[in-house]
Amino acid sequence: MSLQSGLDAFQQGRYQEAVYLLEEFSQTSLELSSPDYLTAQMWLMKAYQKIGDIEQAKILWQKLINSDNPQMREWAEQDRPFFTSANQPSFEKAGRAISTGVSLAMGGVGGNLALASGVTIALLFGMVFVLGLSLILIYNSSDPMTGLAIAIAITLIFNTAAFFLSPWLMDLSQSWLYHTRWVDLAEIESQSPETGKIIRQVCQQKNITIPRLGIIDDQNPTAFTYGSLPNSARLVVSQGLFTYLDDDEIATVYAHELGHIVHWDFAVMTVASTLVQICYLIYSTARRFSRGGGDNKLKDGLQIASLVAYIFYVIGTYLLLYLSRTREYFADHFAAETTGNPNGLSRALVKIAYGIIEEGSRSQEPSRLIEGTRALGIYDHKAAASTGTAYRIASDPQKIGRVFLWDMFNPWGWWMELNSTHPLTGKRVRALSTYAEQLGLPIEFDMGRVIGEGKTLNKNKLYGNFFVDIVLYGAETIGFVLGLILGISSFSTSNNPAFLVGMPLMGLGVGILIKAFVMFPDYSHAAPTDILTLMSDPYASPLRGKPAMLQGELIGRGDAGYQFGSDLKLQDSSGMLYLRYASRFGPIGNFLFGMKRVQSLIGEPVRTAGWFRRRVMPWMDLIKLESENGTVVNSYHRFWSFVLGGGSIILGIVLMVFLSGN
Repeated sequence: MSLQSGLDAFQQGRYQEAVYLLEEFSQTSLELSSPDYLTAQMWLMKAYQKIGDIEQAKILWQKLINSDNPQMREWAEQDRPFFTSANQPSFEKAGRAISTGVSLAMGGVGGNLALASGVTIALLFGMVFVLGLSLILIYNSSDPMTGLAIAIAITLIFNTAAFFLSPWLMDLSQSWLYHTRWVDLAEIESQSPETGKIIRQVCQQKNITIPRLGIIDDQNPTAFTYGSLPNSARLVVSQGLFTYLDDDEIATVYAHELGHIVHWDFAVMTVASTLVQICYLIYSTARRFSRGGGDNKLKDGLQIASLVAYIFYVIGTYLLLYLSRTREYFADHFAAETTGNPNGLSRALVKIAYGIIEEGSRSQEPSRLIEGTRALGIYDHKAAASTGTAYRIASDPQKIGRVFLWDMFNPWGWWMELNSTHPLTGKRVRALSTYAEQLGLPIEFDMGRVIGEGKTLNKNKLYGNFFVDIVLYGAETIGFVLGLILGISSFSTSNNPAFLVGMPLMGLGVGILIKAFVMFPDYSHAAPTDILTLMSDPYASPLRGKPAMLQGELIGRGDAGYQFGSDLKLQDSSGMLYLRYASRFGPIGNFLFGMKRVQSLIGEPVRTAGWFRRRVMPWMDLIKLESENGTVVNSYHRFWSFVLGGGSIILGIVLMVFLSGN
């Protein structure tokens, strides 16, 4: 795809074609600072204006106005009046506090930071102490305990060294992976004047050194902090933060990251993670020693110690995740107090989600930056789909607020959050809204309305489906166990071994089929809908598929960094959704589909049918896809469930008949 063909289409007034050609050229460009790439971006911005896609044009303009190329900045400057005019769509801001530094009550949100840190580390210390003591009492020989002591000492030394060396090691990895460039405060201030003021204010008040400031030239908006001590901290953001966020919103993001530095989050998380590692080390050591010969009592004791150590390791992991989520709440609180602008941070979180969705729609591969900094960043990109989609079609806080219903009221949201380093977006926005109320500010996201609507939801449906689904997730195991129990019972009365073999297989098959019918219900009456409507469903489940039909354009693959991935990204007028493909030939069929057919489908307008599901990140299991040129793709998610379930039942019956006959 040549640049000239796109320019010719623009000059001849074929603006929609120009958009397609220039987008294709931009996506395949290897050098993002080359004159041809920048020229394509300039005229793509103009083409967006011509077809009326002002939001996309504005995003490109913000990218060009912040370019390192002075000619690009000068060219973009000519369009400033157009993009800053009052007629452009914008997010209506509710306002901010006149003064900053006002103490805000958290009202139980996020818990107590000092208590969470202290209790987590104390519990982890206690786990390590009890496990170590039990091993000493159980195993009287000095050699294995000496080995364990050395292993723990090495772990402590390594983690201590890593703690103090981590800033420089991270600098190297950041430079290698993302080409981070280090800048002075003046450059940050030139792009966001309020941010410069906030950085100076916080560092002066908290008596800490201004962090080392970095920018990654990537349009996916993100921000993260790392280091060992407050005076050796690094605060890195992507260029996309300046593209998608306004000045006051950028300042709140920086304030959030400064909150992590002020609260010594690096040190606390390092100590806590070290203790979790030691729990695992004790578990693996006890398990290894329990395999040898010798005293049976000794082996039994070591096996018990190994089991207890593993339980402590799992508990410690969840404590660590809880501590991480608590620290996000407190960093949000710090930002609200420091800037007096909790609405600005709420808006920033939504716009970051929007930016991630927008950049994802332009790229055929998921962002390496967003994937690689998921735990470090201010926002979990997997939660971006619903919030970003809502903001994408309308800067309407009420519509955006509806997608928070799932975060706040669906029990699956709570369940999924247990395994996340970040709180769900709806919960963060709700907490920030309470700070706005304390400051006497109007609230942009009317969380009171969301809470009110949430209270009208059918609780029996929410929680009844949840508990049933939890059971159904283990339907195969439950069916096998029940079949085994029936088999043992039948064998005890008949002495026929056929029951011991056949009934567990039949139970397994029945469990598979029951789960399949719930996961993949009848789709013959699937209704046409859009992505935002699906994401706004507070009853959505990761197990119960909701039949739906969507119409949009395939914009890329859904597999991060996998050139032959079979999953797809669908974009309609309301947002973006991942489509999961399943071949009837299993993984080999998926690979062949990804290798031979996916690339030819990208860019095609399509109609799809499938089962919508939702975890933190929503997706659809594809049933059928039809392109406008007549290409038909069938997906077979139910196929293997029915084959395995039915096959297991038939095999069980055959074995029972065969063994009974003998």
